[in-house]
Amino acid sequence: MPIELPEKYPLVIAAATSTVFLNVYQYLNVRNHRRASGIKYPQLYAEQAEVAKNPLALKFNCAQRAHQNTLESISYVLMMGFVTGLKYPVTSASLLTAWILGRVSYTYYYSKGDPTKRGFSLFNTALTGLMLTSVASAGQLVYELYK
Repeated sequence: MPIELPEKYPLVIAAATSTVFLNVYQYLNVRNHRRASGIKYPQLYAEQAEVAKNPLALKFNCAQRAHQNTLESISYVLMMGFVTGLKYPVTSASLLTAWILGRVSYTYYYSKGDPTKRGFSLFNTALTGLMLTSVASAGQLVYELYK
């Protein structure tokens, strides 16, 4: 069964491609916090003793964690966006964009050094939407295969 890409599938590709800019933003954010805190490579996180002495070390840890959290989830977020886009390209592009904007906001607030104020609502709502629509899209594709 050949899969034809919907006419508006380039919107999905554009939204997915913009994750590169999210990654660059987060990388630069981590780099700046690393420099400010004095945490040297290859140390991944500041130790608790460093955090206790240096408030900038906590901000570095928070920035690093925000970036790593994105890297941990980006593969399945993109996969869900690509699958959703096969049936609902505008919805997929919108949800991917909301997820990206949510991650920017999450990173910004998390990097201020107070993990309780990092905020989850926008990207979690988008993530839930991608989960539901990717399952629906996959189900429709399987149904069309066997109908």
